Amino acid sequence: MKVELLSQSKVEAFLSFCRKHRGELDDSYLIDEELAGFECSPDNPTYIMADSSGGITAAASLMLNDYARRGRKARFRILYTETGDVNVYESLLRAVLPHAAEMDQLNLFVPVANAAAIEVLASVRFAVQRYTYILVREQGEPPALSLPPGYEILPFRSGADEVVWCEVRNAGFARLQGNETPVTPAMVQQMIRGADYIEGGLLILYHNGTAVGIVHGSADEYEEAPAMSIGPLAVLPEYQGRGLGRILLQAALRFAAEQTYSRTVLCVNAENERAQALYTGEGFRQAEAVACLTYVVQHQI
Repeated sequence: MKVELLSQSKVEAFLSFCRKHRGELDDSYLIDEELAGFECSPDNPTYIMADSSGGITAAASLMLNDYARRGRKARFRILYTETGDVNVYESLLRAVLPHAAEMDQLNLFVPVANAAAIEVLASVRFAVQRYTYILVREQGEPPALSLPPGYEILPFRSGADEVVWCEVRNAGFARLQGNETPVTPAMVQQMIRGADYIEGGLLILYHNGTAVGIVHGSADEYEEAPAMSIGPLAVLPEYQGRGLGRILLQAALRFAAEQTYSRTVLCVNAENERAQALYTGEGFRQAEAVACLTYVVQHQI
């Protein structure tokens, strides 16, 4: 078997391969809504290996969007071989790396439960950078929402609020590992055009007319069932510690109930104990742990 660049004629077979194995991997970019927007392009360099009958047995697909290029960190949609063979992983990496010449690192998320995959990937120079928890909440009764004097929550206005959304998000996430790269107004517009967008799902918290917090609810699925994903949730640093994160979370949960979602999901860095306490206090439970594996790109001097 040899590695080959994905051709348009084999896109459907590649998507079927992704669906087949997403239960063994982090499926953030393998759910149906994400795969529906996949296309062969320089932004999605994808390589496959096929058996004698033409069936795909291994694949590597890198996402090189504007966010990745500005942060010099790209993420794999999928990097997987059914055989678990180290040599296959090495062959896939050799094929993908020329497309990552402008990157400093390549990230891949793998469930901690898939210890065998993490061990094999360590053999091809992937190392654990951090851990992320996936938290799940069965909807039940939505929480009460009480805003302090001077505060209000308003829906995002397309064409008017992109800049303030970015200002709050970027300030709130400036020191959050894995999210340090600032987003741009163009990226917010792209988010609104995404298949997972829910009308009214972007909310902004104001204090006396100044935007101080944001939260985003988007269409997702968990365990093959519809769910609303919450994130990003951010508060300006100077407003943190006032309970505003909880207010934004409660607003998102109430929005999920209005949209008739019976389940909400979110991700949190394992070292962010403060955020974990907030989420578990509102009824979330840890469902999975995911390892962020990083491959450092070697640049020639």
